[in-house]
Amino acid sequence: MFQSLFRNMQPVVKNLLIINVLFFLATFVFERQGIDLGQYLGLYYIDSPKFQPYQLATHFFMHANIGHIFFNMFALVIFGNLLERVWGAKRFLFFYFITALGAAFLYQVIQGIEVYNETQSFFPNAERINDMYSLRADGIYGPTEFIKTYLNLNIPVVGASGAVYGLLMAVALIFPNTEVLLYFAIPVKMKWLALGLGAIALYSGIQDNPGDSVAHFAHLGGMLFAFILIKIWQKDKSQFY
Repeated sequence: MFQSLFRNMQPVVKNLLIINVLFFLATFVFERQGIDLGQYLGLYYIDSPKFQPYQLATHFFMHANIGHIFFNMFALVIFGNLLERVWGAKRFLFFYFITALGAAFLYQVIQGIEVYNETQSFFPNAERINDMYSLRADGIYGPTEFIKTYLNLNIPVVGASGAVYGLLMAVALIFPNTEVLLYFAIPVKMKWLALGLGAIALYSGIQDNPGDSVAHFAHLGGMLFAFILIKIWQKDKSQFY
């Protein structure tokens, strides 16, 4: 079954799947050497001392755990194969990277707003803020007024979820009435699935639960840039979609 699925994958989807799995396996190899690869390849807020430009291109190949990569790659295979057959390899790859970068852009904007609300600056003195806090076995302690800024400066975002949500939006726009089985049991049309997941991401992002480590606005960024790109392409009457 899996051999047949892999054999029938579109080339870009297959290569993206392989790259993501290799990056995920590399995290375990480096971890055994005492190196947290996520700290180098995850994307930090632009004002963080740990930020590097290359992280814009590496963070969406990194994943936090098995569940994270499984669901992202499952969606990549299901939705990506369909879209690559429609668009071809070149356009699909372009779309994937644009939505991934769009997700990162919106997430950086949201981080900047949070930092500004606490410090009155988009680029505060990161060293001074880091000096206010320490990490212990029982968590973070220090002044509470700059806690979001501290976390934004020191916790990277990882994962292909932004691009995956972009794929979801694209399928919903091109094939709105196509049904998928939610939880492998409940039939739901793509337009309602995209709307529902987008609403959940927006609500969860606004809620700002301190215990929630999901980058909801990155998901929304992927959907937003996918929507814009699809609408631009649909204005080209030479394309059937």
